[in-house]
Amino acid sequence: MERLSVHLEEKPIYSIILDQSFDHLAQETERLGTAGRKLCIVTDSNVAPLYLKEVTEKLQPVFQQIDSFVFPAGEEQKNLDTVRALYEALIQKGYDRGDMLAALGGGVTGDLCGFAAATYLRGISFIQIPTTLLAQVDSSIGGKTGVDFDSYKNMVGAFHMPKLVYTNVRTLLTLPEEQFISGMGEVVKHGLIKNEEYYHWLIQHSEEIMNRDLSVCEQMILESNRIKRDVVEKDPKEKGERALLNFGHTLGHAIEKKKEFSMYHGCCVAAGALAAAWISMERGGITAEELAEIRQVMEKFGLPLAIDGLKAQEVLEAAKHDKKMDSGVIKFILLKKIGQAYVDRSVTREEMLGALKYIGVQETEDGR
Repeated sequence: MERLSVHLEEKPIYSIILDQSFDHLAQETERLGTAGRKLCIVTDSNVAPLYLKEVTEKLQPVFQQIDSFVFPAGEEQKNLDTVRALYEALIQKGYDRGDMLAALGGGVTGDLCGFAAATYLRGISFIQIPTTLLAQVDSSIGGKTGVDFDSYKNMVGAFHMPKLVYTNVRTLLTLPEEQFISGMGEVVKHGLIKNEEYYHWLIQHSEEIMNRDLSVCEQMILESNRIKRDVVEKDPKEKGERALLNFGHTLGHAIEKKKEFSMYHGCCVAAGALAAAWISMERGGITAEELAEIRQVMEKFGLPLAIDGLKAQEVLEAAKHDKKMDSGVIKFILLKKIGQAYVDRSVTREEMLGALKYIGVQETEDGR
């Protein structure tokens, strides 16, 4: 079992636990002061049949009462209507400020549950139990919560830190291939923006990773967790350095929206990262050879190298409405070199069109 501590202002706030079972979940949760408290496990219709019963049984001894809230799986459910239904369930069951929520599932579940926890009774405690690779390496850590609003991704949200993140790496064995690949989009991003050595380690261990060798995957998740932990500790509310974690998200979110969420988030991020890497190459930050290598790495992990069916203009228009806009300027994260990223506010429309063309989005009438 691996443990990382997340600190804010040099004080420990919560632990990230990596395990290969749920065997230590009750012990870790009990440390939070659960005696006499109620717990509502929030999960979706895909994860509930796999893990809800086991997690409930593990936690039963340390809570007075355990309930569950199961919503239909899918990004389209990450909205205020689902949050409203969760509020109603909590009110009907008499949840108060001393009680707790648990997010059991992927990024959608974690974001939705975290937002509900941040806003119910002005804030109650919650824990993250991520079961997808993307949630394990990214969305479960850092306290960013939110829901989509009229197809605008994470437009309504709050910062609300979990009390615990408990990752059972073995849940990767039941993860559909396309969701595992999606998680790799965020993993590769971590290496590109913060750790060149880790980026090359991923290349060297690509076969074991794609075969889901749990010992290798645990090392990978641990290093991604360290990278995100270190960034979050320096900038918990995204006033500066934490923005670097948005590498690939500027165009990635726009692609995700225009694809009507038919593409997984990490795959959209990977496409956006490839586009941002092209701009970085054009500006002399990385070489053409390094760009080609990034493309090969994406291919090794099954990530998309091209996006079809979209028009460049509609992607740019969607990017202008993203929450990452800054005073009307599209904010880009670019690479000075592999492992070192920076925020740039001067990317031109022509550069974005060139980047979109590089990933297959053309400025033509039919988008081909």
